[in-house]
Amino acid sequence: DYTEREGDLRRGLDGMKMSLYKLDIIREVTEADERQSALSYVFPLMRYHERWKEIDLAGGSGEDREKDGGENSAKNDGAVEAEAVCAITDFGLRLLQLGMEEAAASASGKEAFQPESARDESLSDGNVLLSPLSVLQALTMTAGGARGETLRQMEEAFGISVPELSSYLADYQRALPAGDEYKLSMANGIWFTADESFTVETDFLERSGEMFDCTVYRADFDDSTRQEINAWVKDNTDGMIEEILDEIPEDAVMYLVNALAFDARWQERYREDQVREREFTMADGTAQKVQMMYSEESLYLEDEHAQGLMKYYADGKYAFAALLPEEGMTLAEYAATLTGARLLEILWNPVSVQVSAAIPRFRSEYGADIRDMLREMGMADAFDMARADFSGIGSSSEGNLYISRVLHKTYMAVDENGTRAGAATAVEMRAEGAMEDVKVVHLDRPFLYMIIDCRERLPIFMGTVEAVTAP
Repeated sequence: DYTEREGDLRRGLDGMKMSLYKLDIIREVTEADERQSALSYVFPLMRYHERWKEIDLAGGSGEDREKDGGENSAKNDGAVEAEAVCAITDFGLRLLQLGMEEAAASASGKEAFQPESARDESLSDGNVLLSPLSVLQALTMTAGGARGETLRQMEEAFGISVPELSSYLADYQRALPAGDEYKLSMANGIWFTADESFTVETDFLERSGEMFDCTVYRADFDDSTRQEINAWVKDNTDGMIEEILDEIPEDAVMYLVNALAFDARWQERYREDQVREREFTMADGTAQKVQMMYSEESLYLEDEHAQGLMKYYADGKYAFAALLPEEGMTLAEYAATLTGARLLEILWNPVSVQVSAAIPRFRSEYGADIRDMLREMGMADAFDMARADFSGIGSSSEGNLYISRVLHKTYMAVDENGTRAGAATAVEMRAEGAMEDVKVVHLDRPFLYMIIDCRERLPIFMGTVEAVTAP
């Protein structure tokens, strides 16, 4: 048990890293015990996240810690891991909320965040699907070359320092598990122009390659390079994202790209008799016929305004999580009540109870230039051709480096066998002058869903379903 006393909190956080990896030991018990233990053993620490911000957990500067002979290293590693998960979740939720606003504006004919050239037909159904992991991976690579106020704003938007986030993402990518019936893969690439007007900092490329296992390409920025980048994205998303770039502008000098692919079978697949036609009621009251998948689950999620469920994929490494707002509350209204900390508290505290579940078969595709969303989150200077400071990336005789677009595309298909999902993010840089009872959770109206890494409790994908598109 943890108390409010700082000393006890410090000691608890000292052992957090060991506690996280203690999940490996927990897996030696029975399968039934394993899943519930893995869900509940470590994660009550989340409630102390706000306290971490108030207490000087580092115990002094980096110089002081070196003098201490690394005494606090285990604590710092564990605290940074937890802080990174919280930051990624909060970043993803804020991005999702802005994406929902944009989709609603697009549906009503109002001006949306993204320019017409980047809009995707997927917005017509009101559904949003994002991968905060993919977006932050591409932006963190970019932030490695940011300096001054530009870097400060990016870190404020991320909710964590760039060195800490970089370290977490690099470790996460290196430790990705894979099995016969599940996989999550990530790839990073940097393309920079061969034009002599652009000079790249070799230190930046070396750090990116070493930390993010990033492949670097120097190329003429013509249509063949556009096709090459698109082919790389298609290959590293297992064909789910066929194109990320529609053009390479004349003044583009660099692309920093992340591609992510998820493919997993359900731990318990649906039988044919468990899939039946049912109505899904959209926010406007319109009913549509969908194929609904019925099952009995054992992990129930709830908060004051929603109920939900978690359903495991093979081996319990990943899970599908969904939250259904209470009757009379729209999905947008419910999402507005959430913070990253609150969402993680819900995910980290499931109730073990019988759940009568119904999940629609659905497919979602989303594409957006998310630069204006990122501006809303505080990253203004990075997109300003006069104020941006990316001197750590390189320089151009044509003008200052700045981010011109952040292109994000996602795909997901959920059916009776499992889930396939892909995401790609491209940061374009230019140089230019200036069990008590049975709980019933039937997802038959708009809902919020996530694909969760069960070990880290990290949302890999976050999305909304306002209308159902069959896979």
